Amino acid sequence: MSALVCVARIGAAHGVRGAVKLWTFTEDPFAVRHYGPLLSKDGKRQFEIAQVREAKDHLVATFKGVATRDEAERLNGIELYVPRDKLPATDEDEYYHTDLIGLAAVTTDGDALGRVLAIHNFGAGDIIEIAPLKGPTLLLPFSNAVVPEVDLAGGRVVIALPQEVEGEDSNPSTSRPREGGDP
Repeated sequence: MSALVCVARIGAAHGVRGAVKLWTFTEDPFAVRHYGPLLSKDGKRQFEIAQVREAKDHLVATFKGVATRDEAERLNGIELYVPRDKLPATDEDEYYHTDLIGLAAVTTDGDALGRVLAIHNFGAGDIIEIAPLKGPTLLLPFSNAVVPEVDLAGGRVVIALPQEVEGEDSNPSTSRPREGGDP
């Protein structure tokens, strides 16, 4: 079986008939209906969607075999996965996070930097997390300016390290935190 890719996360119970809130990580939120059984991270549990409908910022779903609120509450927080080979092919300059994790990270000069640990999105765009060969973990914007090249076949991403973070004071001894709460 190919690597598993997280496509959704089950949230809190919704109502009294076994429905749950469902957050999907797919371009089309309803695509989760078409991948066949969804699996738990360890692959030991399967979930089959019986019904799904759109809500404000998530879906509301029921799973076969889940009929009560108590059963639904026990599912809260479970991430749902599908085998990578069940997902559609990506367009050029599109990548599944799982395809990037573990790739070598090199600088634009070709120097080894580290490995891709994860891709995060905290609401303001994708962030690439690099475990460097030395020093602290790097969290960088996953943009064309910072990641000008993704070479899946070559097993690497090219990182253009930012020279300076905007607003960063180059002489920390002259910068002191303000006292009190005033800006």
